[in-house]
Amino acid sequence: MDTREKFIEFTNLSKKVPAVKWEFGYWGQAVKRWYKEGLPLKNYPTVPTNIINTTASLYTTVWKHFLMNKKSLFEKIYDEPEKKLVLPDGIAVLGGGIYFPSQGFALDYDIKDFFNLDKQQNVVCAEHLFYPQFKSEILNEDERYIDYVDLDGCTRRFSKLQQVIPSGLDWPIKDWDSWNKIKSQRMRLDNIKERLPENWKEIVIEYKNRDYPLALGGYPCGIFGTLTHLIGYENLFMFYYDKPDLVKDISDRLTDIWIALWEEVLSYTDVDLCNLWEDISSGKGSMLSPSIIKEFILPYYKKISRFLKSKKINTFLIDTDGDCNELVPLFIEAGVTGMYPMEVSAGMDVVSLRKKYPDFLLMGGIPKLDIKFGKKRIDEFLEPVKWLLKQGGYIPFGDHLIPPEVSWQDFKYYREALNNIIETSVT
Repeated sequence: MDTREKFIEFTNLSKKVPAVKWEFGYWGQAVKRWYKEGLPLKNYPTVPTNIINTTASLYTTVWKHFLMNKKSLFEKIYDEPEKKLVLPDGIAVLGGGIYFPSQGFALDYDIKDFFNLDKQQNVVCAEHLFYPQFKSEILNEDERYIDYVDLDGCTRRFSKLQQVIPSGLDWPIKDWDSWNKIKSQRMRLDNIKERLPENWKEIVIEYKNRDYPLALGGYPCGIFGTLTHLIGYENLFMFYYDKPDLVKDISDRLTDIWIALWEEVLSYTDVDLCNLWEDISSGKGSMLSPSIIKEFILPYYKKISRFLKSKKINTFLIDTDGDCNELVPLFIEAGVTGMYPMEVSAGMDVVSLRKKYPDFLLMGGIPKLDIKFGKKRIDEFLEPVKWLLKQGGYIPFGDHLIPPEVSWQDFKYYREALNNIIETSVT
C-alpha cells in the first residue's frame, strides 16, 4: 500500500494494515550532527527560497536573507566534495508528520530513505490568508537581529544566534479601522479563484495521481492560531474581552474565505483531510478558558466540520503543542477527529487518551527528549506503542522536532525499533 492508502486506513481506525511511518520532523542542528555521525548524505535538505503563498513561504524572506548574507554561505559538507547551502540550526526539517510545504522549512529525504519512512503529507497549494500578500522587506539588521515585514503584514525579529522562527514586534490588526482596511483590500470574497497559483492545472494533475495524503488548511490557518499572527498573543487575549465583536468578525471572514477556497479546490481534485494549526496550549494547559473556547472557537470548528462532512472529508486534525487534555472533549464536540503531536513532557499520555476516546485519531506521543538516554529508556517508552497500534487510529512519532541532543546512534536504535514494532503490529 502507498502512504495515502495507509493514511486512509488509519483514519478509519483500521487494525488490518500497519501504521504510517513518519516523524514529526527534526531541528536543522540535529540533522547536521547526524551527517557527521553516520547518516549517509545523498540529498542534503534544501531551504526553499521562492515565495509561493503564506503557508509555504511565511518566514522564507528572513531564512533566505540570513543565509544569503552569511560570511560563509556554503560549506563543505563533511567528506562530500560538493558544497551545499547550510541548514540554520533552528530551522525545521520536515519528516512527514508536518505537511509540506510549510513555513519555509526544508524537507528531509536522507533520513526517510535510510529508514524507509513513508511519503510526507502535503497541503494544498493556495493562498489561505491575504490576497494580495503584504510586500516582504528587511527593515533593519545588526550583528544580532534582522527586523523585517513578512507576507502577513507582521513585523518580526529574527535572532541570528538562536536561528529559530522569528518573534513578533508589530501586528497588522490593531482595531476596527485596520481590520476593515485589510478586509476590503486583502480578504475579499469575489476573487477566490485568484488565490490559486498560476500553475494550478499542472498541480491538479499531480494531485489526481498522488500517493500521499493531501490536506486543506495548513499553517497558519487556525481560529486561534491565525489571530495570534494578526493581532499578537497578548493583544488577542485582551480582545476576547474588550473587542469580542471584532474577533468574531475576523473569524467569520477567515472561515468564509477558507470554505470558499476549499469549494474551489474541490471542484478540481479530492483531498484527504483538513489540518488546522492552533498551538493553543502551553506546558500547563490551554491558553484559553473553556468559556472562551466555546464562544470564540467551537462555532467555527462546527462550521468547518459541517462543510468537510458535506464533501465526504471525514478527517479534521488539529496541530497543537503543550498540554491539550482539557481541549480534547471540547474539540470532539465540535467535529475535530484527531490531534497531534501529543507532547509527553507537557503531560500528554496517549495510552490514557486512547482509553478515554477510543475513536479519536492520535499522532505523535513519543518522548523525543528521552531518545538521548539510549536503548533501555527507548525500549521502555516504546513498549506501550505495541498496545496502541493494536487499537488502531494511532501514528507514533516524536512529540515534536527531534532535538540536537539526540545522537545518530540513539536515533537509529529508536527508529529501527519503532519500525519493527509497526511492521509486526499486524499479522
